[in-house]
Amino acid sequence: MSEMQEMIMESTEKILKEYSKKEIVNEAENGIWAKELWDNLEAYGMLKVAVPEELMGNGGDQYDAFSILYLIGKYSAPIPLAENYIVNKLLMDLGESVQDEFITISATEHKNLFQIREKDDGWIVSGKAKYVPWARFAQKILVLGETEEDTKLALLPLDNAKIKEGKNLAGEARDEVFFDNVYVEEIKTKSVDIEEQVEKILYTGGLTRSVMMVGALENLLALTKEHISERSQFGRPLYRFQAVQQHMAQLAGEFAATNVAVKNAISSYEKNPVSKEIAFAKLRVNEAIEKVNPIAHQILAAIGFTFEHTLHHSTRRLWSWREEFGKESDWEQIIAKDLMNLNQNELWSLITNVENSSQKVDVK
Repeated sequence: MSEMQEMIMESTEKILKEYSKKEIVNEAENGIWAKELWDNLEAYGMLKVAVPEELMGNGGDQYDAFSILYLIGKYSAPIPLAENYIVNKLLMDLGESVQDEFITISATEHKNLFQIREKDDGWIVSGKAKYVPWARFAQKILVLGETEEDTKLALLPLDNAKIKEGKNLAGEARDEVFFDNVYVEEIKTKSVDIEEQVEKILYTGGLTRSVMMVGALENLLALTKEHISERSQFGRPLYRFQAVQQHMAQLAGEFAATNVAVKNAISSYEKNPVSKEIAFAKLRVNEAIEKVNPIAHQILAAIGFTFEHTLHHSTRRLWSWREEFGKESDWEQIIAKDLMNLNQNELWSLITNVENSSQKVDVK
Protein backbone atom coordinates (compact mmCIF):
# COMPACT_ATOMS: atom_id res chain seq x y z
CA MET A 1 0.00 0.00 0.00
CA SER A 2 1.42 3.36 -1.03
CA GLU A 3 1.79 6.31 1.32
CA MET A 4 -0.92 8.18 -0.58
CA GLN A 5 -3.30 5.24 -0.30
CA GLU A 6 -2.67 5.05 3.45
CA MET A 7 -3.55 8.75 3.76
CA ILE A 8 -6.74 8.28 1.75
CA MET A 9 -7.84 5.32 3.86
CA GLU A 10 -6.96 7.09 7.10
CA SER A 11 -8.98 10.18 6.13
CA THR A 12 -11.91 8.11 4.88
CA GLU A 13 -12.00 5.94 7.99
CA LYS A 14 -11.97 9.02 10.19
CA ILE A 15 -15.03 10.39 8.35
CA LEU A 16 -16.86 7.06 8.47
CA LYS A 17 -16.28 6.59 12.19
CA GLU A 18 -17.88 9.97 12.79
CA TYR A 19 -20.69 10.02 10.23
CA SER A 20 -21.58 6.35 9.70
CA LYS A 21 -22.49 5.44 13.25
CA LYS A 22 -25.26 3.02 14.13
CA GLU A 23 -27.87 5.76 14.49
CA ILE A 24 -27.10 7.22 11.06
CA VAL A 25 -27.26 3.81 9.37
CA ASN A 26 -30.62 3.14 11.06
CA GLU A 27 -31.97 6.55 10.03
CA ALA A 28 -31.02 5.88 6.42
CA GLU A 29 -33.27 2.81 6.45
CA ASN A 30 -36.16 5.18 7.17
CA GLY A 31 -35.41 7.24 4.09
CA ILE A 32 -33.18 9.92 5.61
CA TRP A 33 -30.26 10.95 3.38
CA ALA A 34 -26.86 10.72 5.11
CA LYS A 35 -26.03 14.26 4.04
CA GLU A 36 -23.17 14.97 6.43
CA LEU A 37 -21.42 11.76 5.44
CA TRP A 38 -21.76 12.46 1.72
CA ASP A 39 -20.78 16.13 2.07
CA ASN A 40 -17.66 15.33 4.08
CA LEU A 41 -16.50 12.70 1.60
CA GLU A 42 -17.10 15.22 -1.18
CA ALA A 43 -15.20 17.94 0.69
CA TYR A 44 -12.20 15.60 1.03
CA GLY A 45 -12.33 14.77 -2.68
CA MET A 46 -13.32 11.12 -2.21
CA LEU A 47 -16.17 11.21 -4.74
CA LYS A 48 -13.87 11.79 -7.72
CA VAL A 49 -10.95 9.55 -6.84
CA ALA A 50 -9.37 7.65 -9.77
CA VAL A 51 -10.59 10.26 -12.27
CA PRO A 52 -7.92 12.35 -14.07
CA GLU A 53 -7.86 16.06 -13.30
CA GLU A 54 -8.45 16.90 -16.97
CA LEU A 55 -11.83 15.13 -16.66
CA MET A 56 -12.70 17.14 -13.53
CA GLY A 57 -11.48 14.43 -11.16
CA ASN A 58 -9.07 14.38 -8.24
CA GLY A 59 -6.51 11.96 -9.62
CA GLY A 60 -5.38 8.73 -8.01
CA ASP A 61 -5.89 5.23 -9.36
CA GLN A 62 -8.42 2.43 -9.09
CA TYR A 63 -6.67 1.00 -6.02
CA ASP A 64 -7.49 4.23 -4.20
CA ALA A 65 -11.15 4.07 -5.22
CA PHE A 66 -11.57 0.42 -4.24
CA SER A 67 -9.80 1.02 -0.92
CA ILE A 68 -12.48 3.59 -0.10
CA LEU A 69 -15.25 1.20 -1.16
CA TYR A 70 -13.77 -1.45 1.12
CA LEU A 71 -14.26 0.91 4.05
CA ILE A 72 -17.78 1.76 2.86
CA GLY A 73 -18.60 -1.93 3.25
CA LYS A 74 -16.79 -2.25 6.56
CA TYR A 75 -18.73 0.63 8.12
CA SER A 76 -22.07 -0.12 6.39
CA ALA A 77 -22.07 3.44 5.07
CA PRO A 78 -25.58 4.23 3.74
CA ILE A 79 -24.50 6.15 0.64
CA PRO A 80 -24.26 5.32 -3.09
CA LEU A 81 -20.51 5.71 -3.45
CA ALA A 82 -20.21 2.50 -5.49
CA GLU A 83 -22.78 3.77 -7.99
CA ASN A 84 -20.94 7.09 -8.11
CA TYR A 85 -17.70 5.30 -9.01
CA ILE A 86 -19.40 3.16 -11.67
CA VAL A 87 -20.81 6.26 -13.36
CA ASN A 88 -17.45 8.03 -13.13
CA LYS A 89 -15.72 5.04 -14.74
CA LEU A 90 -18.19 4.81 -17.63
CA LEU A 91 -17.99 8.55 -18.34
CA MET A 92 -14.22 8.57 -18.02
CA ASP A 93 -13.80 5.67 -20.47
CA LEU A 94 -15.82 7.67 -23.00
CA GLY A 95 -13.61 10.72 -22.48
CA GLU A 96 -16.38 12.62 -20.72
CA SER A 97 -15.89 14.81 -17.65
CA VAL A 98 -17.42 13.58 -14.41
CA GLN A 99 -20.32 15.50 -12.92
CA ASP A 100 -20.63 17.35 -9.62
CA GLU A 101 -24.17 16.14 -8.90
CA PHE A 102 -25.06 12.65 -7.75
CA ILE A 103 -25.86 10.38 -10.70
CA THR A 104 -27.30 6.90 -10.21
CA ILE A 105 -27.26 4.11 -12.78
CA SER A 106 -29.65 1.59 -14.26
CA ALA A 107 -28.22 -1.86 -14.94
CA THR A 108 -30.28 -1.97 -18.13
CA GLU A 109 -30.67 -5.25 -19.99
CA HIS A 110 -30.76 -5.57 -23.77
CA LYS A 111 -34.50 -6.17 -23.78
CA ASN A 112 -35.35 -3.15 -21.64
CA LEU A 113 -33.64 -0.16 -23.24
CA PHE A 114 -35.00 3.35 -22.80
CA GLN A 115 -36.57 4.89 -25.89
CA ILE A 116 -35.19 8.34 -26.72
CA ARG A 117 -36.62 10.35 -29.62
CA GLU A 118 -35.80 13.86 -30.84
CA LYS A 119 -38.64 16.37 -30.88
CA ASP A 120 -38.27 20.03 -31.80
CA ASP A 121 -35.49 21.37 -29.60
CA GLY A 122 -35.58 18.52 -27.08
CA TRP A 123 -36.18 14.82 -26.53
CA ILE A 124 -39.06 12.50 -25.65
CA VAL A 125 -38.04 9.76 -23.22
CA SER A 126 -39.90 6.58 -22.34
CA GLY A 127 -38.73 3.67 -20.24
CA LYS A 128 -38.69 1.98 -16.88
CA ALA A 129 -35.83 0.92 -14.66
CA LYS A 130 -36.27 -1.32 -11.63
CA TYR A 131 -34.13 -1.62 -8.54
CA VAL A 132 -32.28 1.63 -9.17
CA PRO A 133 -29.92 2.46 -6.28
CA TRP A 134 -30.79 5.65 -4.41
CA ALA A 135 -32.82 7.14 -7.28
CA ARG A 136 -34.90 9.29 -4.91
CA PHE A 137 -31.77 11.22 -3.92
CA ALA A 138 -30.18 11.49 -7.38
CA GLN A 139 -30.26 14.41 -9.77
CA LYS A 140 -29.68 12.28 -12.89
CA ILE A 141 -29.65 8.67 -14.03
CA LEU A 142 -27.26 7.04 -16.50
CA VAL A 143 -29.09 4.61 -18.80
CA LEU A 144 -28.70 2.74 -22.04
CA GLY A 145 -31.20 3.98 -24.58
CA GLU A 146 -32.20 3.56 -28.20
CA THR A 147 -32.47 6.53 -30.52
CA GLU A 148 -33.47 6.51 -34.17
CA GLU A 149 -29.78 6.26 -35.04
CA ASP A 150 -28.16 3.83 -32.61
CA THR A 151 -27.66 2.83 -28.97
CA LYS A 152 -26.67 5.62 -26.62
CA LEU A 153 -25.39 5.97 -23.10
CA ALA A 154 -27.61 8.80 -21.88
CA LEU A 155 -27.64 11.07 -18.85
CA LEU A 156 -31.28 11.77 -18.02
CA PRO A 157 -32.40 14.41 -15.49
CA LEU A 158 -34.81 12.97 -12.94
CA ASP A 159 -36.82 16.17 -12.41
CA ASN A 160 -39.90 14.91 -14.29
CA ALA A 161 -39.48 11.18 -13.76
CA LYS A 162 -41.83 9.20 -11.54
CA ILE A 163 -40.06 7.38 -8.75
CA LYS A 164 -41.56 4.54 -6.75
CA GLU A 165 -39.56 4.11 -3.58
CA GLY A 166 -38.35 0.69 -2.50
CA LYS A 167 -35.52 -0.88 -0.55
CA ASN A 168 -33.42 -4.01 -0.43
CA LEU A 169 -33.04 -6.37 2.52
CA ALA A 170 -30.47 -4.03 4.07
CA GLY A 171 -32.87 -1.09 3.94
CA GLU A 172 -30.89 0.65 1.21
CA ALA A 173 -32.92 2.64 -1.32
CA ARG A 174 -33.69 0.59 -4.43
CA ASP A 175 -36.31 2.47 -6.44
CA GLU A 176 -38.29 2.14 -9.67
CA VAL A 177 -37.89 4.97 -12.17
CA PHE A 178 -40.52 5.69 -14.84
CA PHE A 179 -40.32 7.95 -17.89
CA ASP A 180 -43.67 8.02 -19.72
CA ASN A 181 -43.21 10.15 -22.85
CA VAL A 182 -41.43 12.78 -20.78
CA TYR A 183 -40.15 15.83 -22.64
CA VAL A 184 -36.54 16.63 -21.74
CA GLU A 185 -34.98 19.77 -23.11
CA GLU A 186 -31.38 18.67 -22.93
CA ILE A 187 -29.80 15.21 -22.72
CA LYS A 188 -26.13 14.31 -22.79
CA THR A 189 -25.66 11.21 -24.98
CA LYS A 190 -22.80 9.15 -26.35
CA SER A 191 -22.98 6.40 -28.97
CA VAL A 192 -21.85 3.07 -27.54
CA ASP A 193 -21.69 -0.63 -28.33
CA ILE A 194 -24.52 -2.14 -26.30
CA GLU A 195 -22.85 -5.51 -25.69
CA GLU A 196 -19.69 -3.83 -24.45
CA GLN A 197 -21.53 -1.41 -22.16
CA VAL A 198 -23.83 -4.03 -20.61
CA GLU A 199 -20.82 -6.23 -19.89
CA LYS A 200 -18.79 -3.34 -18.49
CA ILE A 201 -21.62 -2.29 -16.15
CA LEU A 202 -22.05 -5.87 -14.92
CA TYR A 203 -18.35 -6.44 -14.25
CA THR A 204 -17.65 -3.03 -12.73
CA GLY A 205 -20.74 -3.30 -10.56
CA GLY A 206 -19.81 -6.84 -9.59
CA LEU A 207 -16.35 -5.75 -8.52
CA THR A 208 -17.63 -2.82 -6.46
CA ARG A 209 -20.03 -5.18 -4.66
CA SER A 210 -17.28 -7.76 -4.09
CA VAL A 211 -14.98 -5.16 -2.55
CA MET A 212 -17.68 -3.83 -0.22
CA MET A 213 -18.69 -7.35 0.76
CA VAL A 214 -15.16 -8.22 1.85
CA GLY A 215 -15.13 -5.00 3.88
CA ALA A 216 -18.38 -6.08 5.53
CA LEU A 217 -16.86 -9.52 6.16
CA GLU A 218 -14.00 -7.89 8.06
CA ASN A 219 -16.50 -6.14 10.30
CA LEU A 220 -18.47 -9.36 10.79
CA LEU A 221 -15.30 -11.17 11.80
CA ALA A 222 -14.36 -8.39 14.23
CA LEU A 223 -17.80 -8.43 15.87
CA THR A 224 -17.72 -12.20 16.38
CA LYS A 225 -14.19 -12.06 17.81
CA GLU A 226 -15.26 -9.33 20.20
CA HIS A 227 -18.30 -11.34 21.28
CA ILE A 228 -16.46 -14.59 22.06
CA SER A 229 -13.76 -12.66 23.94
CA GLU A 230 -16.25 -10.88 26.21
CA ARG A 231 -18.89 -13.57 26.78
CA SER A 232 -18.73 -16.68 28.95
CA GLN A 233 -20.83 -19.83 29.19
CA PHE A 234 -20.69 -22.54 31.87
CA GLY A 235 -17.87 -20.65 33.55
CA ARG A 236 -15.64 -20.56 30.46
CA PRO A 237 -15.01 -17.85 27.85
CA LEU A 238 -16.74 -18.69 24.59
CA TYR A 239 -13.47 -18.72 22.67
CA ARG A 240 -12.33 -21.72 24.76
CA PHE A 241 -15.01 -24.00 23.33
CA GLN A 242 -13.83 -26.21 20.48
CA ALA A 243 -17.02 -25.74 18.46
CA VAL A 244 -16.64 -21.96 18.63
CA GLN A 245 -12.98 -22.22 17.63
CA GLN A 246 -14.00 -24.28 14.61
CA HIS A 247 -16.59 -21.68 13.62
CA MET A 248 -14.05 -18.88 13.95
CA ALA A 249 -11.53 -20.81 11.84
CA GLN A 250 -14.17 -21.12 9.11
CA LEU A 251 -14.92 -17.39 9.25
CA ALA A 252 -11.24 -16.48 9.10
CA GLY A 253 -10.68 -18.88 6.20
CA GLU A 254 -13.56 -17.47 4.17
CA PHE A 255 -12.41 -13.91 4.82
CA ALA A 256 -8.85 -14.73 3.73
CA ALA A 257 -9.99 -16.53 0.57
CA THR A 258 -12.39 -13.80 -0.52
CA ASN A 259 -9.86 -11.09 0.26
CA VAL A 260 -7.28 -12.72 -2.02
CA ALA A 261 -9.85 -13.22 -4.79
CA VAL A 262 -10.91 -9.58 -4.66
CA LYS A 263 -7.32 -8.29 -4.62
CA ASN A 264 -6.61 -10.33 -7.75
CA ALA A 265 -9.71 -8.87 -9.38
CA ILE A 266 -8.67 -5.30 -8.55
CA SER A 267 -5.19 -5.94 -9.96
CA SER A 268 -6.69 -7.14 -13.24
CA TYR A 269 -9.30 -4.37 -13.53
CA GLU A 270 -7.02 -1.60 -14.80
CA LYS A 271 -5.88 -3.69 -17.78
CA ASN A 272 -9.15 -5.49 -18.42
CA PRO A 273 -12.43 -4.23 -16.87
CA VAL A 274 -14.19 -7.48 -17.84
CA SER A 275 -11.52 -9.92 -16.70
CA LYS A 276 -12.16 -13.49 -15.56
CA GLU A 277 -10.67 -12.56 -12.17
CA ILE A 278 -13.65 -10.28 -11.53
CA ALA A 279 -16.06 -13.10 -12.36
CA PHE A 280 -14.18 -15.50 -10.07
CA ALA A 281 -14.12 -12.94 -7.25
CA LYS A 282 -17.84 -12.16 -7.32
CA LEU A 283 -18.69 -15.86 -7.43
CA ARG A 284 -16.27 -16.68 -4.60
CA VAL A 285 -17.55 -13.89 -2.36
CA ASN A 286 -21.18 -14.76 -3.11
CA GLU A 287 -20.57 -18.38 -2.13
CA ALA A 288 -18.88 -17.33 1.11
CA ILE A 289 -21.95 -15.43 2.31
CA GLU A 290 -23.96 -18.64 2.47
CA LYS A 291 -21.48 -19.88 5.09
CA VAL A 292 -20.38 -16.85 7.08
CA ASN A 293 -23.73 -15.21 7.83
CA PRO A 294 -25.28 -18.28 9.51
CA ILE A 295 -22.06 -18.90 11.47
CA ALA A 296 -21.88 -15.32 12.75
CA HIS A 297 -25.52 -15.33 13.83
CA GLN A 298 -25.12 -18.72 15.47
CA ILE A 299 -22.12 -17.52 17.50
CA LEU A 300 -23.87 -14.35 18.66
CA ALA A 301 -27.16 -16.21 19.14
CA ALA A 302 -30.19 -14.11 20.12
CA ILE A 303 -28.29 -10.87 20.68
CA GLY A 304 -27.10 -10.91 17.07
CA PHE A 305 -30.69 -10.82 15.82
CA THR A 306 -31.67 -7.74 17.80
CA PHE A 307 -32.04 -4.38 16.09
CA GLU A 308 -29.83 -2.80 18.76
CA HIS A 309 -26.81 -4.90 17.80
CA THR A 310 -24.93 -3.86 14.66
CA LEU A 311 -24.25 -7.35 13.29
CA HIS A 312 -27.31 -7.10 11.07
CA HIS A 313 -25.89 -4.00 9.38
CA SER A 314 -23.22 -6.26 7.89
CA THR A 315 -25.14 -9.50 7.39
CA ARG A 316 -28.14 -7.88 5.71
CA ARG A 317 -25.85 -5.98 3.35
CA LEU A 318 -23.99 -9.17 2.55
CA TRP A 319 -27.24 -10.93 1.68
CA SER A 320 -28.40 -7.95 -0.39
CA TRP A 321 -25.16 -7.26 -2.27
CA ARG A 322 -24.85 -10.97 -3.03
CA GLU A 323 -27.91 -10.63 -5.28
CA GLU A 324 -26.79 -7.45 -7.03
CA PHE A 325 -24.75 -7.34 -10.25
CA GLY A 326 -24.91 -11.08 -10.73
CA LYS A 327 -25.99 -13.95 -8.51
CA GLU A 328 -23.97 -17.17 -8.24
CA SER A 329 -25.85 -18.77 -11.12
CA ASP A 330 -25.19 -15.75 -13.36
CA TRP A 331 -21.45 -15.80 -12.79
CA GLU A 332 -21.29 -19.60 -12.98
CA GLN A 333 -22.79 -19.45 -16.47
CA ILE A 334 -20.36 -16.73 -17.54
CA ILE A 335 -17.36 -18.67 -16.22
CA ALA A 336 -18.59 -21.97 -17.68
CA LYS A 337 -19.00 -20.37 -21.10
CA ASP A 338 -15.44 -19.06 -20.98
CA LEU A 339 -14.08 -22.42 -19.84
CA MET A 340 -15.85 -24.23 -22.68
CA ASN A 341 -14.03 -22.00 -25.16
CA LEU A 342 -10.58 -22.95 -23.85
CA ASN A 343 -8.24 -25.27 -25.71
CA GLN A 344 -7.43 -28.53 -23.98
CA ASN A 345 -4.13 -27.32 -22.50
CA GLU A 346 -5.35 -23.90 -21.39
CA LEU A 347 -7.42 -25.02 -18.38
CA TRP A 348 -4.33 -26.10 -16.42
CA SER A 349 -2.65 -22.78 -17.17
CA LEU A 350 -5.76 -20.90 -16.05
CA ILE A 351 -5.88 -22.72 -12.71
CA THR A 352 -2.16 -22.71 -11.92
CA ASN A 353 -0.96 -19.64 -13.85
CA VAL A 354 1.76 -21.91 -15.28
CA GLU A 355 2.32 -22.14 -19.03
CA ASN A 356 1.37 -25.58 -20.36
CA SER A 357 3.16 -26.23 -23.64
CA SER A 358 2.45 -29.94 -23.90
CA GLN A 359 1.09 -31.17 -27.20
CA LYS A 360 -1.88 -33.39 -27.81
CA VAL A 361 -0.93 -37.05 -28.09
CA ASP A 362 -3.13 -39.39 -30.09
CA VAL A 363 -3.52 -42.73 -28.40
CA LYS A 364 -4.32 -45.55 -30.79
